[in-house]
Amino acid sequence: MQEVRAVETRDRILDAAEMLFMESGYEGTSMRMITSAAGVNLAAVNYHFGSKEALMQEVFRRRLDWLNAERLRVLDAMEDKAEGKPLKPSQIVDGFFGTLLRMAQDESRGGLTFLRLLGRTMTEPSEFIRAFLASEYREVVERYKGALFKALPGVPKAEIVWRFHFMLGATSYAIAGTDALRLVTDWQIEDADAIDRLDRLLPRLMSFLLGGLRAPLPQFSVNS
Repeated sequence: MQEVRAVETRDRILDAAEMLFMESGYEGTSMRMITSAAGVNLAAVNYHFGSKEALMQEVFRRRLDWLNAERLRVLDAMEDKAEGKPLKPSQIVDGFFGTLLRMAQDESRGGLTFLRLLGRTMTEPSEFIRAFLASEYREVVERYKGALFKALPGVPKAEIVWRFHFMLGATSYAIAGTDALRLVTDWQIEDADAIDRLDRLLPRLMSFLLGGLRAPLPQFSVNS
C-alpha cells in the first residue's frame, strides 16, 4: 500500500509540473507552485526527483519514451511492408510528425497539455532542456533522416537536413498553440481553427510540411 501511495504521489507531482510548465514555462514555474498544485511538500518532490531540473526531464521522459518507441514502430512497419524499396516522403513525414499529433488525442499520453508543453519548450528552450531533448530524439531522428535520404536520392543530404530542421521548427510553433500565432500576427483565429481542433491541425500541418520538403532546390550564386 505504501508503494502504491508513493507511485500516486509521484504521478501527481508529474501531472502538476507538466501543466504548470506548459502554462508558465520552465523558468516561470517555481517549486512552490508545483508543490501547491500537487498537494505535496517540497520534501516529497526532492525525494522523488531531487531537483527542478530532474523533474522537468522526467516530465518529458515519461511521454517521450512512448513517443519515440511508437515512431520507430511505425517506421519499422512501413519499411517491412516496403520490402527494401524507398518509402514515400509523405509516409515518413506522417510517421514522425503525424504520430506526435495523434498522440495528443490520447489523454493517457499527456494529450493536448503535453503537446503544447513540447511546442513551448522547443520554441523557448533553456540550454539543459535543448541538450536533453537532443539526446532523447537522437536515435529516432537518425532513423527518419536515413529514410528521407533513401526516399529522396536526388536531393543533397545537406538540403534534406535543413528541411527537416525547418519542419521541426514549423511543428514546434504549430503545437505551441494559437497564443504563439497571436504574438506575431494580428490574425483573429476562430475557435474552429484553434489548436484544440487536432482534426484540422494535422492535415493543415502535413500539407505545409510536405510542400516545403518537395519545394524546388535553392539556387546559390557562384560566389556563395
